[in-house]
Amino acid sequence: MVIGAPDLRGEAHLKPITTLDQLFAEACARGPLRLVVAAAESDTALAAAVLARRRLLAEPLLVGDPAGLSARLTALGEDPGSWELHPARDDADAARRAVAMVRGGEASLLMKGRLATRELLRAVLDRADGLRIGQLLSDVLVADHPHASPPRLIGVTDGGINVAPTLAQKRAIIENAAALFRRLGHPRPRVACLCAFEKVTSSMPHTGEAAELSRLNEAGELAGCEVFGPLALDNALSLEAAVAKGISHPVAGRADVLLAPDIETGNALGKSFTWVARARVAHVVVGALAPVLIPSRVEWAEDKLLSIALGVLAAGEAR
Repeated sequence: MVIGAPDLRGEAHLKPITTLDQLFAEACARGPLRLVVAAAESDTALAAAVLARRRLLAEPLLVGDPAGLSARLTALGEDPGSWELHPARDDADAARRAVAMVRGGEASLLMKGRLATRELLRAVLDRADGLRIGQLLSDVLVADHPHASPPRLIGVTDGGINVAPTLAQKRAIIENAAALFRRLGHPRPRVACLCAFEKVTSSMPHTGEAAELSRLNEAGELAGCEVFGPLALDNALSLEAAVAKGISHPVAGRADVLLAPDIETGNALGKSFTWVARARVAHVVVGALAPVLIPSRVEWAEDKLLSIALGVLAAGEAR
């Protein structure tokens, strides 16, 4: 089967996914999808691939050094002969081969192994042989909301791709994240445009862009979600904080997605879930021909497994 671009605008689940455990269960019910791992000689990436295969979440294809991969699979209690191994000369070759497999319809998901993110993205973004479909690529991190009752998910975007997004790029980032959350069963995700201050001020240009994004949403030019800003982090996550500051809006204190003003903010906020709160996370790059997973090389295998699950749901294919 030839894999087409995932249509993230499709119908949402009847029941919203509200926890990572529920997300994983839903993805397992939809799998397995074929997952290609570029430069798969990574202990955590390979462990996640093994677990994904055992749970029927994904059918991994491993690109790298077959001898090294066979030894690692044996150490994990697997029979290398039952795995599909594809040789590559080096990391750059592994990235190109993995992207070609997705482009050719041999796999529905792409995940990086030991190679650097920029190496994989170079192949993904190649204008001739990559996975471009004319959309902006952006990363969406998903975690369990730290203190919501009842439980719900919270998204952070974009902490991995776009360094200093323009207003137009922020709009595309919102559209990508909102489309993903609709895949997770949220028909009109609430997006908070994060800033350090709640009012528009010329000394903080991001506040003006946040207000403009809110205006576009109100005018119906940014559809499929509820957008509001500028909002500080406390007013986005805590209804009590929003009320205390006199902010009344459906997004205030109830945000599903946090739009970071730049990559530094998004990256630090996303990693704070892992390294400060010690919470589980999943994240996926959307906007390409297929979901792309770029977990940090120091992320735990469990987080990489959750990212595979998120990628399965982002792909939107049932088996």
